[in-house]
Amino acid sequence: MGGKKGLGSTDGIGICHSYTPDGRCVSLLKVLLTNYCVYDCSYCVNRRSSTVRRARFSVDEVIRITLDFYRRNYIEGLFLSSGIIQSSDYTMEHLVRVAKTLRVEHGFQGYIHLKTIPEASQELIDEAGRWADRLSINVELPTQKALDDLAPEKQLVTIRRSMNRIAERISESREEGAASKKRDAPDRSKPPVFARAGQSTQMIIGADASTDATILNTATSLYKQQRLRRVYYSAFSPIPSSSEILPPIAPPLLREHRLYQADWLVRFYGFEAHELTTPNSPNLDLAIDPKLSWALAHRESFPVDLNRAPKSDLLRIPGLGVRNVRRILSIRRLHRIRLDDLVTLKLNVKRALPFVITADHNPHVFALDALALRDRISPRDAQIDLFGVRRSAVSGEL
Repeated sequence: MGGKKGLGSTDGIGICHSYTPDGRCVSLLKVLLTNYCVYDCSYCVNRRSSTVRRARFSVDEVIRITLDFYRRNYIEGLFLSSGIIQSSDYTMEHLVRVAKTLRVEHGFQGYIHLKTIPEASQELIDEAGRWADRLSINVELPTQKALDDLAPEKQLVTIRRSMNRIAERISESREEGAASKKRDAPDRSKPPVFARAGQSTQMIIGADASTDATILNTATSLYKQQRLRRVYYSAFSPIPSSSEILPPIAPPLLREHRLYQADWLVRFYGFEAHELTTPNSPNLDLAIDPKLSWALAHRESFPVDLNRAPKSDLLRIPGLGVRNVRRILSIRRLHRIRLDDLVTLKLNVKRALPFVITADHNPHVFALDALALRDRISPRDAQIDLFGVRRSAVSGEL
């Protein structure tokens, strides 16, 4: 794996790690059934016109590798995707066979994530959701114009229609499950759970000229209309022999990170996507996180009194995450919040101080202009916190 010298691999395949909603890190075998594809998407290294070497697993090979790795405790589940072979139904049938065989013949209880194909038949999608914990369809790009330019064989309306079908089946399955719990018959059979972990998608960042505002608006629409559990953002990476319409260099990875932060604000902090960008600045600020950027642009909304403000206002304070907002609401029922309480909660006091009022603190002395405040709170040469990303993913601190 590591070549002639050294250990490890940096080729981006094999065992990947994912965080569950409760904060656990799980290891998944991430594999393609084949890297051949009948589509010719410009940004994809596996496109039809690519000169990359092709390979294909059989269904039995994927099953054997998954079981071997699982028994050795290398993995806790399978993340299976594929290029399109022959047709959408032909490919989807093979993906379903892997999941079904693992569950039925081998009693596999690990996590299974299947990439589904928008054009596949409803019967195959239903079958996939019966055996997989999560289904996903990649929207790839945020607008139809972007798809027309880079992936003309894909239609956003078809992708979203397929997402709608999955969302409807998930809702039906949950309603059936709730109804079964109300029955008193001890021998009742439980209805199959359809994609218990919901559905997700992925958007490629930086392959086209779409702004962060456009990307966030599309993501918000997918959360609301198709009820997705996650939208993943993947920075574009230049590929060999690529089209001239693609950028020659990758976008900064920090842009991907800022989009994840903005996504978190929309999902858990009560922000609307349009609040995080402006017509004059449609891309997120790479120097500071989007929550601090919003606060600096709306100084009239601060300071916020921690002892009086509603939860919605507390969630907009830089340095206060979802978990600490809940703790502040609990503590202030017992006594008035003081600076010592913020230290005890281990929140980012330096970041929060100019934006909050406590029983022993009123930040009139911090009535600085936004630029000076920005430089003082978020110095450009600050040391990166090695474990900050994980804490943010688990606790919602931002």
